[in-house]
Amino acid sequence: MNRIIRLSEAPMADPVDPESAVGQENFEFDPTHLRIVEALLFAAAEPIDERALAAALPPQTDVAALLAELQRQYEPRGVNLFRIAGKWQFRTAKDLGFLLSKQAVEERKLSRAAIETLAIIAYHQPVTRAEIEDIRGVMVSKGTVDALMEVGWVRIRGRRRTPGRPVTYGTTEAFLGHFGLENVADLPGMEELKGAGFLDSVPPAGFSVPNPSDALAPDEDPYEGEEEEGQDLLASPEEDPPAQD
Repeated sequence: MNRIIRLSEAPMADPVDPESAVGQENFEFDPTHLRIVEALLFAAAEPIDERALAAALPPQTDVAALLAELQRQYEPRGVNLFRIAGKWQFRTAKDLGFLLSKQAVEERKLSRAAIETLAIIAYHQPVTRAEIEDIRGVMVSKGTVDALMEVGWVRIRGRRRTPGRPVTYGTTEAFLGHFGLENVADLPGMEELKGAGFLDSVPPAGFSVPNPSDALAPDEDPYEGEEEEGQDLLASPEEDPPAQD
């Protein structure tokens, strides 16, 4: 018979974030359930959500509490449990990532135009191609947007309720996973960008960092995929250099 362990009896590692520990003081769990969650996460090739984990456990199992305990146990180890875009995955601890850098294969280098376009889409989403061009001050070529979509970091997310029904662009779950973000709201703010040297210590008057959102905008409809990738990508001058292989 499996012994039911009270969380307070488990050996403590580093202090846990108080917010994640709220309501956990009297939580009891079956060690077998914890091992099942651990095994599923190790076996999964992609991040896995709580619903998929719950399907392998008895009804009424507190999956969130099991994940919080597993995250606490792995916190001091070389592999940590991360929540990415609402899903969970084991990854190398951030402070040890440099040890694996030599094994990483760089498949493609994005052009400067693609990087600038990606930054605009990430921070201004939902954003149309015309709005991207207005922010950059130059035409955006079809190849630039195509390169970002081929990498899997940008997607067509909706259509603006304006004449012509232009498509709107946003980032993908793969984008969040690559940059280690739980959601787009975790993108660096103004102070973090200043600290990293991407912004002047005294930005121009009126300058602000937008607050991106995954939610549909009031003037945006979900993209149904009923047409090709938007007429706004066709017949565009190749102002930007294509992405480099």
